[in-house]
Amino acid sequence: MYHLGDVVQMKKPHACGENKWEILRMGADIRIKCLGCGHLIMIPRAEFNKKLKKVLHSANDPVNLKEEHYVPKENIAVPHFE
Repeated sequence: MYHLGDVVQMKKPHACGENKWEILRMGADIRIKCLGCGHLIMIPRAEFNKKLKKVLHSANDPVNLKEEHYVPKENIAVPHFE
């Protein structure tokens, strides 16, 4: 079963090529965020259940707290305007 904040894998990848999604909102509709490009999608729970392949990381699992889903601030290149 999935919970708020979990990282899930869907049956088909997103257009950007990434297949990891973070669950942001749960209710009758579920809002998920692509961890590749940041695109937000809200789909009905029934459709989400059909398209869900597996839960990759549980949000409240202490082992997975170290994994970074985004680029750290130190790795972002700063443009130099001259």
